[in-house]
Amino acid sequence: MTGDCDERRRIGSLDVPRRTAQPTRTILEPRFGLVFARGIARDYLVTLDVRGRRSGRRISFPLVMVKVDGQRYLVSMLGENAVWVRNVRAAGGNAVLRHGRGEEIRLEEIPAGERARLLKAYLRRAPGARPHVAVDKDAPLLEFARIAATIPVFRVVGVR
Repeated sequence: MTGDCDERRRIGSLDVPRRTAQPTRTILEPRFGLVFARGIARDYLVTLDVRGRRSGRRISFPLVMVKVDGQRYLVSMLGENAVWVRNVRAAGGNAVLRHGRGEEIRLEEIPAGERARLLKAYLRRAPGARPHVAVDKDAPLLEFARIAATIPVFRVVGVR
Protein backbone atom coordinates (compact mmCIF):
# COMPACT_ATOMS: atom_id res chain seq x y z
CA MET A 1 0.00 0.00 0.00
CA THR A 2 1.42 3.40 -0.92
CA GLY A 3 1.22 6.62 1.10
CA ASP A 4 -1.16 8.15 -1.45
CA CYS A 5 -4.86 7.58 -1.02
CA ASP A 6 -7.42 8.31 -3.72
CA GLU A 7 -10.34 8.21 -1.33
CA ARG A 8 -10.44 11.28 0.90
CA ARG A 9 -12.91 12.57 3.47
CA ARG A 10 -13.46 16.01 4.94
CA ILE A 11 -13.16 16.38 8.70
CA GLY A 12 -13.95 20.00 9.43
CA SER A 13 -11.67 22.08 7.26
CA LEU A 14 -9.17 19.22 6.81
CA ASP A 15 -9.06 16.91 3.82
CA VAL A 16 -7.70 13.59 5.14
CA PRO A 17 -7.36 10.07 3.74
CA ARG A 18 -10.45 7.94 4.38
CA ARG A 19 -8.39 5.38 6.30
CA THR A 20 -7.57 8.15 8.79
CA ALA A 21 -11.06 9.69 8.90
CA GLN A 22 -13.01 6.48 9.46
CA PRO A 23 -11.32 5.43 12.74
CA THR A 24 -11.69 8.99 14.03
CA ARG A 25 -15.45 9.06 13.41
CA THR A 26 -16.36 5.48 14.36
CA ILE A 27 -13.85 4.53 17.04
CA LEU A 28 -12.33 7.58 18.72
CA GLU A 29 -15.25 10.04 18.90
CA PRO A 30 -17.64 7.69 20.75
CA ARG A 31 -14.90 6.71 23.21
CA PHE A 32 -13.99 10.34 23.90
CA GLY A 33 -17.66 11.08 24.46
CA LEU A 34 -17.91 8.27 27.00
CA VAL A 35 -14.79 9.39 28.87
CA PHE A 36 -15.94 13.03 28.90
CA ALA A 37 -19.48 12.12 30.02
CA ARG A 38 -18.35 9.92 32.90
CA GLY A 39 -16.32 12.78 34.36
CA ILE A 40 -13.01 10.93 34.04
CA ALA A 41 -11.40 13.70 31.99
CA ARG A 42 -10.74 17.31 32.99
CA ASP A 43 -13.78 19.39 33.95
CA TYR A 44 -13.76 21.37 30.69
CA LEU A 45 -14.11 18.20 28.59
CA VAL A 46 -17.85 17.53 28.37
CA THR A 47 -20.39 15.60 26.36
CA LEU A 48 -23.39 17.39 24.89
CA ASP A 49 -26.51 15.27 24.40
CA VAL A 50 -29.08 16.74 22.01
CA ARG A 51 -32.02 15.37 20.02
CA GLY A 52 -31.24 14.71 16.38
CA ARG A 53 -33.17 17.09 14.15
CA ARG A 54 -34.11 14.29 11.73
CA SER A 55 -33.90 11.08 13.75
CA GLY A 56 -35.29 12.38 17.04
CA ARG A 57 -32.77 10.17 18.85
CA ARG A 58 -30.38 11.49 21.47
CA ILE A 59 -26.96 12.12 19.94
CA SER A 60 -23.80 12.73 21.99
CA PHE A 61 -20.96 15.05 21.02
CA PRO A 62 -17.65 15.36 22.90
CA LEU A 63 -16.82 19.08 23.25
CA VAL A 64 -14.52 21.48 25.07
CA MET A 65 -16.24 23.98 27.35
CA VAL A 66 -14.65 27.31 28.20
CA LYS A 67 -15.39 29.49 31.24
CA VAL A 68 -15.15 33.27 30.93
CA ASP A 69 -16.22 35.65 33.71
CA GLY A 70 -17.99 32.82 35.55
CA GLN A 71 -20.09 31.88 32.50
CA ARG A 72 -19.77 28.61 30.56
CA TYR A 73 -19.60 28.52 26.76
CA LEU A 74 -19.52 25.92 23.99
CA VAL A 75 -17.84 26.79 20.69
CA SER A 76 -18.20 25.09 17.33
CA MET A 77 -14.68 24.81 15.94
CA LEU A 78 -16.19 23.39 12.72
CA GLY A 79 -18.42 26.41 12.11
CA GLU A 80 -22.09 26.87 11.27
CA ASN A 81 -22.60 23.47 9.65
CA ALA A 82 -21.41 21.30 12.53
CA VAL A 83 -24.04 18.65 13.23
CA TRP A 84 -24.33 19.53 16.92
CA VAL A 85 -24.95 23.21 16.09
CA ARG A 86 -27.77 22.38 13.67
CA ASN A 87 -29.31 19.96 16.18
CA VAL A 88 -29.13 22.47 19.04
CA ARG A 89 -30.79 25.14 16.92
CA ALA A 90 -33.54 22.71 15.87
CA ALA A 91 -34.09 21.72 19.52
CA GLY A 92 -34.54 25.33 20.57
CA GLY A 93 -31.29 25.23 22.56
CA ASN A 94 -32.45 22.40 24.85
CA ALA A 95 -29.80 19.79 25.63
CA VAL A 96 -28.08 17.82 28.39
CA LEU A 97 -24.49 18.55 29.39
CA ARG A 98 -22.64 15.62 30.92
CA HIS A 99 -19.46 15.48 32.94
CA GLY A 100 -19.95 12.87 35.62
CA ARG A 101 -23.63 13.74 35.96
CA GLY A 102 -26.25 15.00 33.55
CA GLU A 103 -27.38 18.63 33.70
CA GLU A 104 -30.37 19.87 31.72
CA ILE A 105 -29.32 23.06 29.98
CA ARG A 106 -30.42 25.61 27.44
CA LEU A 107 -27.88 26.98 24.99
CA GLU A 108 -28.18 30.65 24.05
CA GLU A 109 -26.35 31.71 20.91
CA ILE A 110 -24.01 34.67 21.39
CA PRO A 111 -24.22 37.48 18.79
CA ALA A 112 -21.18 37.65 16.47
CA GLY A 113 -20.15 41.04 17.86
CA GLU A 114 -19.62 39.55 21.33
CA ARG A 115 -17.70 36.40 20.35
CA ALA A 116 -14.09 37.63 19.88
CA ARG A 117 -12.85 37.34 23.47
CA LEU A 118 -14.72 34.04 23.91
CA LEU A 119 -13.06 32.60 20.80
CA LYS A 120 -9.64 33.67 22.06
CA ALA A 121 -10.27 31.99 25.43
CA TYR A 122 -11.53 28.87 23.63
CA LEU A 123 -8.39 28.53 21.48
CA ARG A 124 -6.22 28.77 24.59
CA ARG A 125 -8.26 25.98 26.24
CA ALA A 126 -8.68 23.70 23.20
CA PRO A 127 -5.42 23.18 21.30
CA GLY A 128 -7.12 20.58 19.07
CA ALA A 129 -9.33 23.32 17.64
CA ARG A 130 -6.45 25.45 16.39
CA PRO A 131 -6.13 23.80 12.94
CA HIS A 132 -9.83 24.52 12.31
CA VAL A 133 -9.73 28.23 13.18
CA ALA A 134 -7.98 30.65 10.82
CA VAL A 135 -6.50 32.80 13.61
CA ASP A 136 -3.52 32.19 15.91
CA LYS A 137 -4.37 31.78 19.60
CA ASP A 138 -2.19 34.79 20.46
CA ALA A 139 -3.62 37.09 17.76
CA PRO A 140 -5.18 40.41 18.81
CA LEU A 141 -8.94 40.50 19.48
CA LEU A 142 -9.50 42.40 16.23
CA GLU A 143 -8.52 39.31 14.24
CA PHE A 144 -10.92 37.16 16.27
CA ALA A 145 -13.67 39.71 15.63
CA ARG A 146 -13.06 39.34 11.90
CA ILE A 147 -13.87 35.60 11.94
CA ALA A 148 -16.45 35.63 14.75
CA ALA A 149 -19.48 35.49 12.43
CA THR A 150 -18.35 32.10 11.07
CA ILE A 151 -17.89 30.34 14.43
CA PRO A 152 -21.00 29.85 16.58
CA VAL A 153 -20.65 30.32 20.33
CA PHE A 154 -23.33 29.30 22.85
CA ARG A 155 -23.74 30.30 26.51
CA VAL A 156 -24.65 27.38 28.78
CA VAL A 157 -27.65 28.21 30.97
CA GLY A 158 -28.73 25.70 33.61
CA VAL A 159 -32.39 24.70 33.71
CA ARG A 160 -33.77 24.14 37.22
